[in-house]
Amino acid sequence: MLRKDIIEMSVHELKRLKVIQEVIGRHITQKTAAEIMGLSERQIRRVIKAVREEGDRGVIHKGRGKQSNRKLSEKVRQKVIKLCGKKYEGFGPTLASEKLDEIEGIEISKESVRKWLIEAGLWKRRRKVRGHKQWRVRKECYGQMVQMDGSHHDWLEDRGPELVLMGYIDDATNNVFGRFYDYEGTFPAMDSFKRYAGIYGLPHSMYMDRHTTYKSNSKLTEQEILEGIDKPMSQFERAMKELGVKVIHAYSPQAKGRVERLFGVLQDRLIKEMRIKGIRTKEEANSFLDEYLPVYNDKFAVKAAYDTNMHMEAPKAVDMNRTLSIRTERTVKNDNTIALKGTLFLIEETIRVKRVVVEERLDGSLHVISNGRSLKYREITERPKKISTIDRRTRNKPPVPAKDHPWRRWQDCNSNTKRGDAVVNV
Repeated sequence: MLRKDIIEMSVHELKRLKVIQEVIGRHITQKTAAEIMGLSERQIRRVIKAVREEGDRGVIHKGRGKQSNRKLSEKVRQKVIKLCGKKYEGFGPTLASEKLDEIEGIEISKESVRKWLIEAGLWKRRRKVRGHKQWRVRKECYGQMVQMDGSHHDWLEDRGPELVLMGYIDDATNNVFGRFYDYEGTFPAMDSFKRYAGIYGLPHSMYMDRHTTYKSNSKLTEQEILEGIDKPMSQFERAMKELGVKVIHAYSPQAKGRVERLFGVLQDRLIKEMRIKGIRTKEEANSFLDEYLPVYNDKFAVKAAYDTNMHMEAPKAVDMNRTLSIRTERTVKNDNTIALKGTLFLIEETIRVKRVVVEERLDGSLHVISNGRSLKYREITERPKKISTIDRRTRNKPPVPAKDHPWRRWQDCNSNTKRGDAVVNV
């Protein structure tokens, strides 16, 4: 324990006391002391007055050892810890401080929440180990490049089915768009892109991974070789080419780091927001996204280097419903039928072509196209029954001779004759 005649000072305060004593002893001027200490001459005079009245204690800050006037009470601290342990269990300090302000009306900094949670054992310090990565500069214009990917995650936790979030993030501004689907495939990719384009327009380019939905790994067919196609395209690539959107494929998750980090943030924040709302179905989740993402973008979007918007409207000559569809070629049989996924369809028009294009559209409709025209057709519900192999053998089996048939008597005679015996005709 320090004696009453011992004054505890910091190194900074000792230096300050030394300068003030030099001023009082008239060895340096107040102007020189102000330059040395980085204070104004008025502040120097105030400290000199305090030292003359109180002695060496005059350089010590008067608030030392006292509680801050802005310190939150112990009651508030206990309430915050209780809420973070139950209602906001698993929330990080940043998100917890936001929810405490928005919902509970408790305005508190994230660092105070972090400190209290660590002291209560509800949070642990996380050490981030970062390896060397080459930094890629953002694109300069909004809509110049959009990163897209699907995130498979238990978004509804135990309250509903597992969903896939088809996420979009603009490389220049961090503007985010997303929608939940049951799986990651061609239809979800096309449907989400159609919704994105309906709000923002067509981007200049799309940056995505090498998932089979976005990049075809099949070999070129003879027809494609004859048409001069240099590489096979997936249905999504083909649609983007028709819309004039450039597709860029990433070779690693780190290459499209912006959308990967977006999923990391949403898997923390969005899940907990939906937990608070009690969302249980895909429809409720998509409805919540319509409200949540505009607020998210207002909070986290950044300004692009240039104000130019590279999004453009779809050309009027392009039918988005036809372009964003799964197209397959089918051979027309002699009976004017085509087969698709084990189902027969009868074309009810006279056509002279041997191949037609079948379009499966986003609304679930099926269209048979020939020379740019939609043909009338109907599904054949009852197919002719095939004759089984057993029935075919029974039908082609020769008649069985009667018991008194001459063929049987001749057969019996031959069976009784031994090898080498002569057959005598009576």
